[in-house]
Amino acid sequence: MKLSKLYILPLLTLFVLGCTDLVENPVGRLIPDGFIKSEKDVQTAIYGAYGKIASDNYWGREMAAAIMLRSDMVDIGNRSTVAARIQINDFNANSTNAMIGTFWPMAYQSIDAVNTAIDGAEALEPTDGIKALIGEAKFVRAFTYFNLVRLFGDIPYIDEPVRDPEAVATISRTSESTVYQNIIGDLNYAKENLPMGHPLDDIRSRPSRGTAYTMLADVYLTIGNWQEAYNHAKWVIDNAGSLNYSLEADYQDLFDSGKQDGMPEHIFAIEYKRGSAWPYDYDSHAAFTGMSGSDEVAGFDVAVPSLAVYSTWDSRDYRKKVALADSAHYNGLLVPYTKFQGTQRPHIAKYWRRMGVPRDLVTDTENNYAIYRFAEVLLTAAEALNEVSGPTAEAQGYVNQVRARARNWAGKATDFPADVNTGISKDDFRTLVLEERRLELSFEFKRWWDIKRRKMGDDVFKGPNSLEPHPNFNDNQYLLPIMQRDIDLNQNLTQNPGY
Repeated sequence: MKLSKLYILPLLTLFVLGCTDLVENPVGRLIPDGFIKSEKDVQTAIYGAYGKIASDNYWGREMAAAIMLRSDMVDIGNRSTVAARIQINDFNANSTNAMIGTFWPMAYQSIDAVNTAIDGAEALEPTDGIKALIGEAKFVRAFTYFNLVRLFGDIPYIDEPVRDPEAVATISRTSESTVYQNIIGDLNYAKENLPMGHPLDDIRSRPSRGTAYTMLADVYLTIGNWQEAYNHAKWVIDNAGSLNYSLEADYQDLFDSGKQDGMPEHIFAIEYKRGSAWPYDYDSHAAFTGMSGSDEVAGFDVAVPSLAVYSTWDSRDYRKKVALADSAHYNGLLVPYTKFQGTQRPHIAKYWRRMGVPRDLVTDTENNYAIYRFAEVLLTAAEALNEVSGPTAEAQGYVNQVRARARNWAGKATDFPADVNTGISKDDFRTLVLEERRLELSFEFKRWWDIKRRKMGDDVFKGPNSLEPHPNFNDNQYLLPIMQRDIDLNQNLTQNPGY
């Protein structure tokens, strides 16, 4: 995250431990009393949380990659990669999985940083600036817990700084429903107190009021409150002009690192700056998804779509051309994917094709990762409105806006994908919107959430049209295991079913 790099480095020794670490090694974790004395101190603590989110150990690779591998859009390419990745992909991860063991504590480190910010800010004079910073901190806390609750279900919920590390050794899991209530409460505060515009020259890595409304729409969509999901998405759409939100004209530009800063389609993004110190503010997705040995990218060949993802995607769809690379240069020669050095399948191209760095620096790129973009808001409104009122002209219109942009093939008008047929049924429109999300948001860490919230696992992993068959999938695997090391340290923590 570009902004955070300016402020985070002095704080890394303050915010370095997670739940397990708080029990095992509390020395050096506790925030000094009186640390926060001004707005700047509050902001600095919040930037500490952003640094954790942008870390290679969290969004820069480990958690985001787990979400990607869990979906039906991505399989393991190089099967000699570390076992933890294969376990996540193949639905046989256990409670000692090293990938989970990396991002689980990093999430709680981020939470502790914003809890410290909120606690300190609430002791200061409640100016508009302080309220906005509390809103920002609560947004970050909600964002982090939203990821955790979807991954693990019931989780330890901590909403104040940890001053007594021993207390962590007795904390219990909070119910999923209560965690969602707390997330909604944080976001309601954020939407009332954050500014309409993004701060600091429209930086999209910090939230605005529109960001809070967008995430609330996503939360309500996840828990099946269709009316509130629609209401919040509709507010963002109706206020798009004031919020400076719109669709980019060319889908490819969304993944061009030289055009991403302040991009109107980005509602909230994780930003990266080349030259950062690993693991903080460090991005590895280009390498993780790129093919090995090509002239364009020195990739790890790990997260690679199945051939079915490629072959079933209509070649008239410009988004397929942007999202996937079915050829690459080797020693100056353009070769098809059947002659790639590593996995001989088309590879994800979104994160390395226009990353803004030389081939040998793909583990430290300039890419920004859009957590939310305006196209998703349109599809959220369409899906939620269909559940409330059926496939109305309004709901269809939101999908048609997304499809209209897809018909712009690098400036050339095409006729694919066509607008939605007006006589479509409610059930068919539901299926259509979920499919539109799969393609429009392909490889953007969204598909697993859709599979989970709609309970599509049996269909997408065991059905006759499965893109990535996993016959061993069962409903227990909608959740990941709680780390065994945490359970060993805390007798009040229980394991998820099936692990």
